[in-house]
Amino acid sequence: MFRKMKNIDTAFKQMRMVSLVVVVGSVVLCCYVIYKCFSVAMTAQDKVFVLANGKALEAYASERKDNVPVEVRDHIKTFHGFFFNLSPDEKVINENITKALYLADESAKRQYDNLKEGNYYSNIISGNIRQEITIDSISLDIDHYPIYFLCKATQVITRSSTIVHRSLVTEGYLREVSRSDNNPHGFLIERWKILENKDISVENR
Repeated sequence: MFRKMKNIDTAFKQMRMVSLVVVVGSVVLCCYVIYKCFSVAMTAQDKVFVLANGKALEAYASERKDNVPVEVRDHIKTFHGFFFNLSPDEKVINENITKALYLADESAKRQYDNLKEGNYYSNIISGNIRQEITIDSISLDIDHYPIYFLCKATQVITRSSTIVHRSLVTEGYLREVSRSDNNPHGFLIERWKILENKDISVENR
């Protein structure tokens, strides 16, 4: 009888141990599942899916300071593209200049007015001239605000008889403004100057 009692006591201890292990294991498993669910939820909040041309593209959220140099360079490149990529079409010129002027202050407007008064755009239209720009380099001083930039580019001016390559160097500063459809990066170019705009080579067609 004592042996029977001892077996029952041993079995009870074993069951208690098994039950304790099962409970502890369940608690640990639940904590792990909760942690993983929380991690997945936090990661999902940093992802954005953008629909472009019928395709879903995944984008990741990040702090603006992490992307300032990239956004600044693209802003400068976009501005110069709108301002200097010109076709012999008055409507296209006006549309591009309007888009460019949303990205800069009155210093760009003054440059535009000076070119317009000198019949620069009229000559492009009447001479069927096409002008394209390629950005060679953009230097930034991110450590100071407003952000200083120096942009070096090459212009290709295609006329009926010649193709002219010109060196273009500009400088200016950027300050932050509110983002909008017309200014998606939220920067404004100010104190913009053309430092150099001279012929490099002329080719006959």
